[in-house]
Amino acid sequence: MAELVFFSGTMDSGKSTLALQMDYNHRARGRGGVRFSRNDRAGDSKISSRLGLQTEAVEVVDSTDFWDEVVLRRTQGIRVDYLICDEAQFYSAAQVEQLARVVDEIEVDVFAFGITADFRTRLFPGSQRLIELADRVQVLQVEALCWCGRRSTHNARTVDGVMVTEGAQVVVGDVDMAVDPAAGGPGSGAGYVPVVGYETLCRRHFMRRVTAHGASIIAQQDQLLPFEVDACLWHGSSGSSAGGSAGVGGRSGS
Repeated sequence: MAELVFFSGTMDSGKSTLALQMDYNHRARGRGGVRFSRNDRAGDSKISSRLGLQTEAVEVVDSTDFWDEVVLRRTQGIRVDYLICDEAQFYSAAQVEQLARVVDEIEVDVFAFGITADFRTRLFPGSQRLIELADRVQVLQVEALCWCGRRSTHNARTVDGVMVTEGAQVVVGDVDMAVDPAAGGPGSGAGYVPVVGYETLCRRHFMRRVTAHGASIIAQQDQLLPFEVDACLWHGSSGSSAGGSAGVGGRSGS
């Protein structure tokens, strides 16, 4: 029986790596499949892993209809036994319903990979519908880590190292946006462009809004880490003034 399976995890938990591995395994057994992705860090029509793996894929856009994609290929004699759907959090609820229909009516396996919640801890529409419709929801066991060493549970968006909780849900970029603690912040010059990035945090530091950059600043001020860190000890704790800058650069809502 075909299945709709949603593989979920935070950033850095190996979702795209697993997607590429599953695609390889199925193709090695003679099955035919189609790879889909949206807003990948490597650009359009790609599935890429931070381990350096990368392959071509069909870019999902607002007008993509997965039923039509499968039917078109099959009527052309192309074998389609499964779909790999990476960055599935960015799919619309209607597109997820199309995937469920493909599973139920054409017996095509669908393996979807994505982040469950955005930087505001709100479910992405695509992820929410996948949770509601999937035959199985599997949380990846590769644990991403917070800067403190604990298991990461939340994705945080940062502007100049300061965690923000306001802004567009989907903003494309990457997590490798290092911020130099010695560099100037907002207002450092007329041509200044805020550095937007993402990082994974444990629940404790997400709630306190203490990022790796903030922890570095506090450590330089001879504060104890991580046990007595209080988010109010540094300028990034409120997040209110930085929220308006959240729409610049960065990786999509992750």
